[in-house]
Amino acid sequence: MSITRQHSFWGSLSPLGGLTGAGLLIMSTARLSWAVTVTGCLFWVYGLTAFTFALLSSTLGKKIFPKSGQNYLFICLASFFGSIYLLLFWLICPFAAFETFIPLMLVPLFYAVSGVSEKIISPPENPRPDVFDYVSEAVSQAAVLAALLIAFSILREPLAYCTLSFPGSSHGMVTIMYFTTGAFFPIGIFAPSAGALLLLGFFICLYQYCKNVFFREI
Repeated sequence: MSITRQHSFWGSLSPLGGLTGAGLLIMSTARLSWAVTVTGCLFWVYGLTAFTFALLSSTLGKKIFPKSGQNYLFICLASFFGSIYLLLFWLICPFAAFETFIPLMLVPLFYAVSGVSEKIISPPENPRPDVFDYVSEAVSQAAVLAALLIAFSILREPLAYCTLSFPGSSHGMVTIMYFTTGAFFPIGIFAPSAGALLLLGFFICLYQYCKNVFFREI
C-alpha cells in the first residue's frame, strides 16, 4: 500500500493535516492521565465499531439492514461502544471518567467522520471484502491520533503543571513524576486551551514543513 493511500498521518484527513483531531488534542492533553484515558477509548471505539459494522455490512448483513440506513447504524454503533467504554471506566475509576467525560463522548463523533464507514459501504473491488482490512485501517487511524495525544500531553503537562500523571486512585489520577518549579521553565500559559492552541500551532507548522519537504506528492 502506497503512502498516498496510507493517509493516517501525512494525508489531508489526518489529525494534523486536516485538523480532524484538533478538538481532542486541545481538550485531552492538559494531563497525561486524560490522554491515556482517551487513547484507550480510541482503540476501543475504532476497533470494535469497524469490526461490527464490517460484519453487518457483509452479504449476510445486507439482507437485514437496508443500505440507505447504514450510516445511521454506524453512528449508533460508535456511540454504543463509546458509552460501554465510559461505563466500564466509570466503574473502575469514577473521578477519572468524570474528568474526561466530554472528550470520551466526542470520540464516537470523531470516528463517525473518519471516512471508514464510506469505504465499507461503497462497493469494493473484491466481492468478498476482508474485514481485517477495515479494522486495521480504523486502528491505524486511532493509533496516529493516540500517539499524538500522548506526545502532546507529555510535553504540555510538565510545562503547565510540573507533573506527569496517570489515571487511577480515588482522586482520578496518580502523579508518576514531579518536577520542581523552575526545573525547565514551566509556563502556566500552556494549561488553558489558549496555550494549547499556541503549542498546537507550533506542531502544525513543523508538520507542514516536513510534509512539504519530504512528502510533496501527497
